[in-house]
Amino acid sequence: MSFNHIYCGNGKGKTTAALGLALRAAGANMNVHIIQFLKSSETAELKSLSGIKNISVARCSRGFGFTFQMTDEEKAEITEQHNKMLRDAKTLISQGKIDMLILDEFLDAYSLGLVDRELADSIALRHYDSVELVITGRDPSDEYLAEADYVSEINSVKHPFEKGVQARKGIEY
Repeated sequence: MSFNHIYCGNGKGKTTAALGLALRAAGANMNVHIIQFLKSSETAELKSLSGIKNISVARCSRGFGFTFQMTDEEKAEITEQHNKMLRDAKTLISQGKIDMLILDEFLDAYSLGLVDRELADSIALRHYDSVELVITGRDPSDEYLAEADYVSEINSVKHPFEKGVQARKGIEY
């Protein structure tokens, strides 16, 4: 039996929680596939994950910057990349090649219209017999909340960014 998880909210730690679950699953010999939406820059977790044979990561092929700075052409390009990653994940599921699918920052890409919603819903709004589904991001819809078995909301009470501290390698990325 598999379950659906959502890690949401405005606090730091949604991706961290999902990656912690990925590590646990990999340690139990599960095959984990992670799709990182809206992310392309090099991060410290990628270096760690690359050394784990049963974890694969898909992400954008190049940086697009912040969504509010993207041109219409860049939005179309990132949307196509997101859709391709979703189609590839659907294939991995149908072939029985993964036990866990993590859709990191999916809720943000979804709410910004940077994925084909019908395609996204066909993956994210169902329960799989043998694939644990993990979704992260902000502001899940009521439909996504209703479908989830686990919902963890991570709220920001205090963050160094509020004092002008920039993101730090190994901590925020």
